[in-house]
Amino acid sequence: MDTGLLVLRLVAGLLIAGHGVQKVSFRLGGNGLGGGTEEFRHDGFRGGRLTALAAGAGQIGAGLFLASGLLTPMAAMAAMGVMTVAGTVKWHNGLWVQNDGYEYPMVLVIVSAVLALTGPGRWSADHALGLTPWPLWICLAAIVIGPASGLLTRVVLHRPPTPGKRTAHVQAAD
Repeated sequence: MDTGLLVLRLVAGLLIAGHGVQKVSFRLGGNGLGGGTEEFRHDGFRGGRLTALAAGAGQIGAGLFLASGLLTPMAAMAAMGVMTVAGTVKWHNGLWVQNDGYEYPMVLVIVSAVLALTGPGRWSADHALGLTPWPLWICLAAIVIGPASGLLTRVVLHRPPTPGKRTAHVQAAD
């Protein structure tokens, strides 16, 4: 079981961190902070550069903490939050990733929730520091607060479309 949790943490955590690296740099196929900023504006977010920087840093931090198994419930909570936001962006495309849907963000949210519930396993920073097992109430709180914070972020940072101006997504659908 510990080997499975290690592999799951490493793969999911490093993918989430890599997603954040793409938002703020030219590494891993990213378009730099300017590209990340434009992506958020295109997706209907206000805040520009600061939003892109916060999202990228959140993904990098959550991913690296998950991968190492450090403060696992909090890392999972942060990962669920940022990936819930990503899911809201893709929601209108349906579930499947081949249609640019929310399948991939949803899988990462579920994997993060599972890691919060199971704990990081014996080969983790939490175990080395004597932090495991985490109390169930902390794990359950993380599972609720993570997605809720992502939804709240979407509501707070959503920029309503300008009246009379249609977005590229709507124009492409016509």
